[in-house]
Amino acid sequence: QVQLVESAGGLVQVGGSLRLSCAASGRTGSNYAMGWFRQAPGKEREFVAVIGWSGVSTLYADSVKGRFTISRDNAKNTVYLQMNSLKPEDTAVYYCAVDKGVFMSSRSSAYDYWGQGTQVTVSS
Repeated sequence: QVQLVESAGGLVQVGGSLRLSCAASGRTGSNYAMGWFRQAPGKEREFVAVIGWSGVSTLYADSVKGRFTISRDNAKNTVYLQMNSLKPEDTAVYYCAVDKGVFMSSRSSAYDYWGQGTQVTVSS
């Protein structure tokens, strides 16, 4: 089993920044991708970003490309999501997840473990 604990989100004004972190513990092993998803009220969960084990390969949703940056520290089993130039439409519960498969994926069904989620609210 793998446990994922996300940092607290928060309330941010439009144009502001926020960094989320997610620490993995338990039987993490190695060579796994870590991703971020989000779910706004009344909407389905959507992909935000994913990073491969080495930290070199990343993939972003078009809606966050150029504004969000995903990174990881394998020594700490932690993934980060730096969010800049936040917009009201970024308001959602953000979830981190671990994918122990071979390839990075934007599909939520590919992920094996999920965090509990953290609320990010962007006010205008």
